[in-house]
Amino acid sequence: MKKIIFITLSVIVALVVFVAATQSTAGLKVGDTAKDFKLKNIDGKMISLSDFKDAKGFIINFTCNSCPFAVLYQDRVVEMQSKYGKSYPVINIMPNDVSIKPEDDFQHMQERAKEVGYQYYLLDAKQEVVRQFGAERTPHVYVLDRNLKVRYIGAIDDSPQNEEDVKINYVTSAIKAIENGKEPEPSFTKAIGCSIKFKK
Repeated sequence: MKKIIFITLSVIVALVVFVAATQSTAGLKVGDTAKDFKLKNIDGKMISLSDFKDAKGFIINFTCNSCPFAVLYQDRVVEMQSKYGKSYPVINIMPNDVSIKPEDDFQHMQERAKEVGYQYYLLDAKQEVVRQFGAERTPHVYVLDRNLKVRYIGAIDDSPQNEEDVKINYVTSAIKAIENGKEPEPSFTKAIGCSIKFKK
């Protein structure tokens, strides 16, 4: 009997380890190349990364209306858009299941974009893009170079709750490194925010 219980527990532990390992390897990692995508922007137009012929890279920001952390970062995202938008377009993507978060639906996205000044705010209705990237939080940022190679993943900066306390802007640091032909350091940080609401 004890032997059976031991074997059963061993199997359960092995399964837990396997699932954890599978989850931790999902999505893109630094050094991977992202696939292009086509999603609807708040102006109704379909947007792809290939549309930006002169881009040196991209700032992909998975965000939403409903998460308090995403709201805290809105002005900082618009500031990035103003500072880097011509060379590194800031592509905001709303990945949540709107049946769980109705305040994140397309109409509310349009209203929020107009309110805060987002140029690009795309709806990932099928959640295919967020699953490709492996984003888990809002906000969750991926900095890509011109070849769509992932150069940085994680938080925008080191102070999610108070912009005045920011000591390191990870996105700015990553772009400077890319511009200087270097590898970003750090190239990965933990994204701080609300969990993305996936369809069941």
